[in-house]
Amino acid sequence: MKTYKLEEVEDKLIGKIGTRNRDEYEFRIKLLQFGQLIKKVRMSKGLTQQELGASIGVSKSQISKLENGTSNMTIGTIFRIFGALDSEVKFEVVA
Repeated sequence: MKTYKLEEVEDKLIGKIGTRNRDEYEFRIKLLQFGQLIKKVRMSKGLTQQELGASIGVSKSQISKLENGTSNMTIGTIFRIFGALDSEVKFEVVA
């Protein structure tokens, strides 16, 4: 039985790096990872999605969408979320 590396499968099924499909795929993965980070910090602070949403003026369903990577978030939203979670946000740009 032949085995394949994840990168090979992604290239074949989604597209090579730099193609539109692959860029969208990579972006969705990053949204999901960021959402998981929000959830982890929220839970460590003992807050529900409802409580976090209320503290920044959005609905519980919006927090759920962000945590599940099914909704884009603005930088402003990111700062508001982590501010409400009493956490610091640092961005690093690598060129």
